[in-house]
Amino acid sequence: MQDHLIPSSPSTPTRIRRRRTQEVIFPELSKVDEQNKYRSMWIRTYSSLWMLISIIIILYLGHLYICAMVVVIQIIMTFELFNLLRRPDEDRCLPGFRLLNWYFFFTGMLFVYGRILSQQLVNTVTSDEFSYKLVGKVIKYQMVFCYFLYISGLVWFILTLKKRTYKYQFGQYAWTHMILFVVFTQSSFTVANIFEGIFWFLLPASLIAMNDVAAYFFGFFFGKTPLIKLSPKKTWEGFIGASIATIITAFLFANVLGRFQWLTCPRKDLSTGWLQCDPGPLFKPEYYSITGWPQWFPLKEISILPVQWHALCLGLFASIIAPFGGFFASGFKRAFKIKDFGYYIPGHGGFTDRMDCQMVMAIFVYIYYQSFVPQDCSVEMILDQIVRNLSFEDQKALYYRLGQMFRQRQLENY
Repeated sequence: MQDHLIPSSPSTPTRIRRRRTQEVIFPELSKVDEQNKYRSMWIRTYSSLWMLISIIIILYLGHLYICAMVVVIQIIMTFELFNLLRRPDEDRCLPGFRLLNWYFFFTGMLFVYGRILSQQLVNTVTSDEFSYKLVGKVIKYQMVFCYFLYISGLVWFILTLKKRTYKYQFGQYAWTHMILFVVFTQSSFTVANIFEGIFWFLLPASLIAMNDVAAYFFGFFFGKTPLIKLSPKKTWEGFIGASIATIITAFLFANVLGRFQWLTCPRKDLSTGWLQCDPGPLFKPEYYSITGWPQWFPLKEISILPVQWHALCLGLFASIIAPFGGFFASGFKRAFKIKDFGYYIPGHGGFTDRMDCQMVMAIFVYIYYQSFVPQDCSVEMILDQIVRNLSFEDQKALYYRLGQMFRQRQLENY
């Protein structure tokens, strides 16, 4: 019996020591976690501030500089994604294989941006007949040229195949094409939105940033209920609070942005000069009288731009659907067991981490604009279609035919 009781006697103080140790250690750990939490918030705030200042400067410079910014971000995102599946040991055995991936990248860039900017390029060189004909030929055969560039890359890929690296090489080939599809789809729609007016780029991008910041702060101060397992830090309080803030911001911010011609005028060429245009019906204020208020209330009517109603739809999408682009990226990072795609932005990670929701939003804005925003059938639009679809000789024939029609109508009136 005594032998049985001997080991039980020291067990009691041991448990007491463990409890005391926990009481001493856990408060220190909680203080460290709290300090790291606030330190991370300040780093994230400073990074957001300098990004905001840089974007404001680029927005002031105009459409082409914004497109250049999109291209630079696109290249950095592609670099981050290329590095996810890199194997240095395999790459050493395949000299020039990494160069092949970038070859496909720039071939895709030439094809996508050539199709998007063809009309702006034509409008830029219309004053010179030789340049106009040269650009017309380039645009006409641009698809053929890009196709043979791609076929050359395919032949290059087949010639680099090695016996022991087949699986790695074909995996990189498929990975490269998936990156090009995701990145170029997003960037092409973004550039198309920019040339329709900086408004259609700035407002959606601002709503995504607003939703992200609001979700962070609402979740930071009020978050208690987890939202989704893919992102443990996301909470229902942050999601709901950010949604309300984003929709309100969309309605108010659209009224501010819609009053600047520099933001609302579409760019029809590749120049960098200041834009002036007659604002379309979306950006002409409509006044509503306020009834039922006391006589002493100073505000008798309010002005609302019709585009603000469209902004509500954009805000709704940015707050409810676009965050799932971030959830997708979170699941993607968990699959590869990484925290961030890159390290270029302190407190935020890489550019891919910041652009995941923008990818979803840019495509939606383009589709929404083409489907639900009324398009004016103006003389400029008709001329753009003529320049885009008719050769120089056909345009001359159309010019002479219109002249004959006008002369006949003048004779009939007399």
